[in-house]
Amino acid sequence: MATSSPHLVIFLPGILMPAGLRYERLLETLGGGVRAIVKELEVYRGPSVPPTGYRFETEIEGIVHAADEAGFDRFNLYGHSGGGACGLAFVARHPDRVLTLALDEPATDFSPEDLARTRDVYFPLLELPPDELLPAFARTLLAPGVEPPPTPPNVPPWMVDRPLGVVAFVRAMCGARVPFERFASFERPVSYSYGSLSDPAWELRGRRLAGAFPNFTVNRYEGLHHLNTSHIAAPERVAAALRALWGSA
Repeated sequence: MATSSPHLVIFLPGILMPAGLRYERLLETLGGGVRAIVKELEVYRGPSVPPTGYRFETEIEGIVHAADEAGFDRFNLYGHSGGGACGLAFVARHPDRVLTLALDEPATDFSPEDLARTRDVYFPLLELPPDELLPAFARTLLAPGVEPPPTPPNVPPWMVDRPLGVVAFVRAMCGARVPFERFASFERPVSYSYGSLSDPAWELRGRRLAGAFPNFTVNRYEGLHHLNTSHIAAPERVAAALRALWGSA
């Protein structure tokens, strides 16, 4: 009896939570029929943070290496926050390798106006001491009046390197050359999700990208935000949306 091939997927996290923790609930919900690579960002993969010679292109090269090592010729790509920005850059550079692209609140859409806003909002924060950077960074991710979740009493060990990672990644991302106009030639399905309580910048990014990609859908998640995002808080809905997206390819 013939059986369908599994969906090949690479999941990219943001710059705050490790990849394994971020996608644990979603992968459990997806169950079988998926062959997934849950890939950490390259900014955290070296013996130091950031690795020597780190640049945004390092993230793109890391996706190529992970896909080649797993034997993924073409695959579905899902990216949250910083990983979403990496997904956009990868599609601009290697569109032939991506079957579908799913973006959850990407850190930028690479339009000139969004990169300018990102620099204005985040570059001043990058000068803060490490113990002040992450709380200030978290507040910028939420809509006005929305309070960040309380800091856990026991800080996990992986948090130690996060301020250095945020600084390196944001500076590299804002210096990357990703032609926004190149998205118009990517005709495969693209899905975009954001939470209603996130910073309004993500709704604007969705609108800009909807005008750039030919095959683009938007999913808004009421009551959720960047620090309580859909793939963690609503994994069943996200899993159903992803299976429909992958099936459309």
